Amino acid sequence: MSKQSPFAREEVMEAYLDSLLKEPETPEDVTARTAKLLEQASQQMAESALVSTASDSEAHVNKEEALAEEVSSLIESQNFKTIDSEKQHSPVDVPVQAEEESEVSVPESLKTPLKDTLGFRFQALFFEVAGLTLAVPLTSLGGIHQIEKIGPLFGKPDWFMGVMLHRESKLSVVDSAKWVMPEKYDENLAQSLNYRYLIMLGESAWGLASEKLVNTVNLTTDDVKWRESTGKRPWLAGMVKEKMCALIDVEELISMLNKGLGSNDQTP
Repeated sequence: MSKQSPFAREEVMEAYLDSLLKEPETPEDVTARTAKLLEQASQQMAESALVSTASDSEAHVNKEEALAEEVSSLIESQNFKTIDSEKQHSPVDVPVQAEEESEVSVPESLKTPLKDTLGFRFQALFFEVAGLTLAVPLTSLGGIHQIEKIGPLFGKPDWFMGVMLHRESKLSVVDSAKWVMPEKYDENLAQSLNYRYLIMLGESAWGLASEKLVNTVNLTTDDVKWRESTGKRPWLAGMVKEKMCALIDVEELISMLNKGLGSNDQTP
């Protein structure tokens, strides 16, 4: 029996992504909207359940492994640096709050929006977390690894799963479901998660835990409903309209992770 996703219908996912793109007026608005979406999802999940055969599962795993190899080849062919390059990531014994005190933050008004850095046409990797599809521009992708043993660290945010050793590098693993959608994260969702891949963010040591690799897609900036305003959720660049998925601004996400911030936290 397949896992029950919080997003049983496309309209539920679209409503959820739209709610993330907009600035909520009050915390009460967020609570009410979340409760409504969860109620819709629960009703729709109760309508049907999909059955996956063992052969289908094996074929899907093979497809994902082939996709991971394809993405790695694309990264190398475009001369993107990966965590396996000669310049290894620095150790991350303290993976959060890693920003130097002397670092000068760039004012929001002076930051270049992701839309302006990608060009009109760009490629993105699509992957899934708890039924939600996320997209990362290939230019911002540091690589893909299969998740192995993760060593927990104490005194870190609850979304920080721990450190995974890969060759001589220490990779910081983010519980993507807990970070991206903390309002939907409960014990049932936690038990249903089956993280298998680590999506590395740029040249950083941060990686997003992923359950499923979907595909790579050629996009244009017109395919994206871009975030309307600055402020909350700077990590969310926009929504890929036809694919119903969130497009991640990797640089903003890395900055938030370095500061130990959650997805809904305000950046200083």
